[in-house]
Amino acid sequence: MRMDSVIRFEHVAKRYDGQSVLEDFSLEVENGEFLTIVGRSGCGKTTALKLINGLLAADGGCVYVMGEDVSRTDVISLRRRIGYAIQNVGLFPHMTVEKNIAYVPSISGLPGWKGAERREKARSLLMRVGLEPELAGRYPRELSGGQRQRVGIARALAANPEILLMDEPFGAVDEITRGFLQDEIARIHKETGITILFVTHDVNEALRLGTKVLVMDQGKIQQYAAPAEIKCHPANDFVRALLGRTLDR
Repeated sequence: MRMDSVIRFEHVAKRYDGQSVLEDFSLEVENGEFLTIVGRSGCGKTTALKLINGLLAADGGCVYVMGEDVSRTDVISLRRRIGYAIQNVGLFPHMTVEKNIAYVPSISGLPGWKGAERREKARSLLMRVGLEPELAGRYPRELSGGQRQRVGIARALAANPEILLMDEPFGAVDEITRGFLQDEIARIHKETGITILFVTHDVNEALRLGTKVLVMDQGKIQQYAAPAEIKCHPANDFVRALLGRTLDR
Protein backbone atom coordinates (compact mmCIF):
# COMPACT_ATOMS: atom_id res chain seq x y z
CA MET A 1 0.00 0.00 0.00
CA ARG A 2 1.31 3.45 -0.89
CA MET A 3 2.09 5.79 1.99
CA ASP A 4 -0.60 8.24 0.83
CA SER A 5 -3.30 5.55 0.66
CA VAL A 6 -5.86 5.46 3.44
CA ILE A 7 -8.19 2.71 2.12
CA ARG A 8 -7.41 -0.31 -0.02
CA PHE A 9 -9.64 -3.11 -1.30
CA GLU A 10 -7.59 -6.09 -2.45
CA HIS A 11 -9.48 -8.68 -4.54
CA VAL A 12 -12.51 -8.42 -2.27
CA ALA A 13 -15.55 -10.67 -2.64
CA LYS A 14 -18.91 -10.32 -0.89
CA ARG A 15 -21.97 -12.50 -1.35
CA TYR A 16 -25.51 -12.51 0.04
CA ASP A 17 -27.29 -15.88 0.11
CA GLY A 18 -24.84 -17.20 -2.43
CA GLN A 19 -25.34 -14.27 -4.82
CA SER A 20 -22.24 -12.25 -5.64
CA VAL A 21 -22.43 -8.52 -4.87
CA LEU A 22 -18.70 -7.77 -5.14
CA GLU A 23 -16.23 -10.06 -6.91
CA ASP A 24 -12.48 -9.48 -7.27
CA PHE A 25 -13.04 -5.85 -6.23
CA SER A 26 -9.79 -3.87 -5.96
CA LEU A 27 -9.60 -0.16 -5.21
CA GLU A 28 -7.19 2.28 -3.60
CA VAL A 29 -8.25 5.61 -2.09
CA GLU A 30 -5.69 8.29 -1.36
CA ASN A 31 -5.59 10.34 1.81
CA GLY A 32 -7.69 13.52 1.52
CA GLU A 33 -9.70 12.28 -1.47
CA PHE A 34 -13.40 13.09 -1.90
CA LEU A 35 -14.51 9.90 -3.62
CA THR A 36 -18.06 9.76 -4.91
CA ILE A 37 -19.44 6.31 -5.72
CA VAL A 38 -22.28 6.12 -8.22
CA GLY A 39 -24.27 3.33 -9.82
CA ARG A 40 -27.66 1.66 -9.98
CA SER A 41 -29.38 0.17 -6.94
CA GLY A 42 -27.83 -3.16 -6.00
CA CYS A 43 -24.50 -2.51 -7.71
CA GLY A 44 -22.51 -2.87 -4.47
CA LYS A 45 -22.01 0.79 -3.48
CA THR A 46 -23.29 0.51 0.09
CA THR A 47 -21.72 -2.91 0.54
CA ALA A 48 -18.30 -1.46 -0.27
CA LEU A 49 -18.86 1.33 2.24
CA LYS A 50 -19.88 -1.05 5.05
CA LEU A 51 -16.82 -3.22 4.48
CA ILE A 52 -14.66 -0.22 5.41
CA ASN A 53 -16.02 0.25 8.93
CA GLY A 54 -16.62 -3.41 9.64
CA LEU A 55 -20.41 -3.35 9.44
CA LEU A 56 -19.94 -6.18 6.93
CA ALA A 57 -17.15 -8.75 6.62
CA ALA A 58 -15.62 -9.71 3.28
CA ASP A 59 -16.04 -13.28 2.09
CA GLY A 60 -12.73 -13.11 0.28
CA GLY A 61 -9.81 -10.74 -0.17
CA CYS A 62 -8.76 -8.00 2.24
CA VAL A 63 -9.84 -4.48 3.15
CA TYR A 64 -7.16 -2.23 4.64
CA VAL A 65 -7.96 1.00 6.47
CA MET A 66 -5.09 3.26 7.54
CA GLY A 67 -2.72 0.37 6.90
CA GLU A 68 -4.60 -2.17 9.03
CA ASP A 69 -6.50 -5.26 7.87
CA VAL A 70 -10.11 -4.62 8.94
CA SER A 71 -10.65 -8.33 9.63
CA ARG A 72 -7.87 -8.23 12.24
CA THR A 73 -8.78 -4.88 13.78
CA ASP A 74 -10.96 -4.16 16.80
CA VAL A 75 -14.08 -2.94 14.97
CA ILE A 76 -15.31 -0.78 17.87
CA SER A 77 -12.04 1.13 17.90
CA LEU A 78 -12.09 1.32 14.09
CA ARG A 79 -15.60 2.77 13.94
CA ARG A 80 -14.74 5.45 16.46
CA ARG A 81 -12.08 6.68 14.01
CA ILE A 82 -14.50 6.73 11.07
CA GLY A 83 -17.48 9.08 10.78
CA TYR A 84 -20.65 7.62 9.28
CA ALA A 85 -23.59 9.61 7.91
CA ILE A 86 -26.61 7.97 6.29
CA GLN A 87 -29.80 9.09 4.53
CA ASN A 88 -32.22 8.59 7.42
CA VAL A 89 -29.71 10.22 9.84
CA GLY A 90 -30.48 7.88 12.77
CA LEU A 91 -30.52 10.56 15.48
CA PHE A 92 -31.64 9.43 18.92
CA PRO A 93 -35.10 10.99 19.37
CA HIS A 94 -34.90 11.15 23.18
CA MET A 95 -31.63 13.10 23.12
CA THR A 96 -31.10 16.78 22.43
CA VAL A 97 -29.06 17.83 19.41
CA GLU A 98 -26.12 18.50 21.71
CA LYS A 99 -26.24 15.02 23.23
CA ASN A 100 -26.63 13.42 19.79
CA ILE A 101 -23.51 15.19 18.53
CA ALA A 102 -21.55 14.30 21.67
CA TYR A 103 -22.61 10.64 21.73
CA VAL A 104 -19.58 8.98 20.08
CA PRO A 105 -16.90 11.14 21.78
CA SER A 106 -18.65 10.58 25.13
CA ILE A 107 -18.85 6.78 24.90
CA SER A 108 -15.29 6.74 23.58
CA GLY A 109 -14.08 8.59 26.66
CA LEU A 110 -12.54 11.43 24.68
CA PRO A 111 -11.47 14.36 26.86
CA GLY A 112 -13.30 17.68 26.71
CA TRP A 113 -16.79 16.30 26.12
CA LYS A 114 -18.45 17.12 29.43
CA GLY A 115 -20.36 20.10 30.76
CA ALA A 116 -19.53 23.49 29.32
CA GLU A 117 -16.81 22.09 27.05
CA ARG A 118 -19.28 19.67 25.47
CA ARG A 119 -21.75 22.48 24.93
CA GLU A 120 -19.14 24.67 23.26
CA LYS A 121 -17.89 21.87 20.99
CA ALA A 122 -21.40 20.90 19.94
CA ARG A 123 -22.25 24.51 19.10
CA SER A 124 -19.01 24.88 17.14
CA LEU A 125 -19.86 21.77 15.10
CA LEU A 126 -23.36 23.10 14.41
CA MET A 127 -21.85 26.28 13.01
CA ARG A 128 -19.43 24.21 10.91
CA VAL A 129 -22.36 22.51 9.16
CA GLY A 130 -24.20 25.81 8.70
CA LEU A 131 -26.66 25.64 11.61
CA GLU A 132 -27.43 28.09 14.38
CA PRO A 133 -25.75 27.04 17.66
CA GLU A 134 -29.02 27.68 19.50
CA LEU A 135 -30.37 24.45 17.99
CA ALA A 136 -28.19 22.47 20.41
CA GLY A 137 -30.99 22.35 23.00
CA ARG A 138 -33.69 21.11 20.64
CA TYR A 139 -34.80 17.55 19.93
CA PRO A 140 -34.67 15.93 16.46
CA ARG A 141 -38.49 16.12 16.10
CA GLU A 142 -38.23 19.91 16.31
CA LEU A 143 -35.94 20.14 13.28
CA SER A 144 -36.57 20.08 9.54
CA GLY A 145 -35.27 17.23 7.40
CA GLY A 146 -32.37 19.33 6.17
CA GLN A 147 -31.47 20.41 9.70
CA ARG A 148 -31.52 16.81 10.93
CA GLN A 149 -29.24 15.82 8.06
CA ARG A 150 -26.74 18.53 9.01
CA VAL A 151 -26.84 17.41 12.65
CA GLY A 152 -26.06 13.89 11.41
CA ILE A 153 -22.99 15.23 9.63
CA ALA A 154 -21.96 17.20 12.72
CA ARG A 155 -22.26 14.02 14.80
CA ALA A 156 -20.16 12.10 12.26
CA LEU A 157 -17.44 14.78 12.53
CA ALA A 158 -17.50 15.09 16.33
CA ALA A 159 -14.66 12.67 17.12
CA ASN A 160 -12.37 14.26 14.49
CA PRO A 161 -12.38 11.16 12.27
CA GLU A 162 -9.77 10.61 9.58
CA ILE A 163 -12.41 9.17 7.24
CA LEU A 164 -16.04 10.13 6.66
CA LEU A 165 -18.39 7.60 5.05
CA MET A 166 -21.64 8.99 3.63
CA ASP A 167 -24.37 6.71 2.26
CA GLU A 168 -26.80 8.73 0.09
CA PRO A 169 -26.97 11.31 2.88
CA PHE A 170 -28.95 13.91 0.92
CA GLY A 171 -31.40 11.62 -0.86
CA ALA A 172 -34.35 12.33 1.43
CA VAL A 173 -34.37 16.13 1.21
CA ASP A 174 -35.76 18.52 -1.40
CA GLU A 175 -33.62 19.79 -4.27
CA ILE A 176 -32.97 23.25 -2.80
CA THR A 177 -31.89 21.85 0.57
CA ARG A 178 -29.83 19.24 -1.22
CA GLY A 179 -27.91 21.94 -3.06
CA PHE A 180 -27.14 23.73 0.21
CA LEU A 181 -25.99 20.47 1.81
CA GLN A 182 -23.73 19.72 -1.15
CA ASP A 183 -22.13 23.14 -0.75
CA GLU A 184 -21.64 22.53 2.98
CA ILE A 185 -19.93 19.14 2.61
CA ALA A 186 -17.70 20.50 -0.18
CA ARG A 187 -16.69 23.37 2.11
CA ILE A 188 -16.02 21.00 5.04
CA HIS A 189 -13.84 18.81 2.86
CA LYS A 190 -11.85 21.82 1.64
CA GLU A 191 -11.37 23.15 5.17
CA THR A 192 -10.50 19.88 6.92
CA GLY A 193 -8.87 17.74 4.23
CA ILE A 194 -10.75 14.71 5.59
CA THR A 195 -11.03 11.65 3.33
CA ILE A 196 -14.68 11.29 2.24
CA LEU A 197 -16.40 8.37 0.53
CA PHE A 198 -19.84 9.45 -0.64
CA VAL A 199 -22.37 7.00 -2.10
CA THR A 200 -25.04 8.40 -4.41
CA HIS A 201 -27.35 7.30 -7.21
CA ASP A 202 -27.23 10.82 -8.68
CA VAL A 203 -24.55 11.21 -11.35
CA ASN A 204 -24.78 15.01 -11.26
CA GLU A 205 -24.07 14.95 -7.52
CA ALA A 206 -21.17 12.55 -8.00
CA LEU A 207 -19.55 14.70 -10.69
CA ARG A 208 -20.13 17.92 -8.77
CA LEU A 209 -18.64 16.79 -5.44
CA GLY A 210 -15.98 14.22 -6.17
CA THR A 211 -12.29 14.80 -6.64
CA LYS A 212 -12.51 11.23 -7.92
CA VAL A 213 -15.59 9.34 -9.12
CA LEU A 214 -16.09 5.58 -8.97
CA VAL A 215 -18.73 4.28 -11.39
CA MET A 216 -20.00 0.79 -10.47
CA ASP A 217 -22.30 -1.76 -12.07
CA GLN A 218 -23.07 -5.30 -10.92
CA GLY A 219 -20.33 -5.23 -8.32
CA LYS A 220 -17.62 -4.22 -10.77
CA ILE A 221 -15.70 -1.01 -11.38
CA GLN A 222 -16.69 0.56 -14.69
CA GLN A 223 -14.49 3.65 -14.31
CA TYR A 224 -12.43 5.27 -11.57
CA ALA A 225 -11.18 8.72 -12.49
CA ALA A 226 -11.47 12.46 -11.94
CA PRO A 227 -14.85 13.98 -12.92
CA ALA A 228 -13.39 15.76 -15.96
CA GLU A 229 -11.85 12.53 -17.23
CA ILE A 230 -15.14 10.67 -16.90
CA LYS A 231 -17.07 13.42 -18.69
CA CYS A 232 -14.55 13.76 -21.51
CA HIS A 233 -13.45 10.14 -21.83
CA PRO A 234 -16.10 7.68 -20.58
CA ALA A 235 -14.54 4.23 -20.31
CA ASN A 236 -17.34 2.16 -21.86
CA ASP A 237 -20.95 2.11 -23.07
CA PHE A 238 -22.33 1.88 -19.53
CA VAL A 239 -20.59 5.07 -18.44
CA ARG A 240 -21.57 6.83 -21.68
CA ALA A 241 -25.22 5.86 -21.15
CA LEU A 242 -25.07 7.08 -17.57
CA LEU A 243 -23.66 10.43 -18.67
CA GLY A 244 -26.21 10.66 -21.48
CA ARG A 245 -29.10 10.35 -19.06
CA THR A 246 -27.47 12.95 -16.86
CA LEU A 247 -26.93 15.48 -19.64
CA ASP A 248 -30.51 15.02 -20.87
CA ARG A 249 -32.01 15.99 -17.51
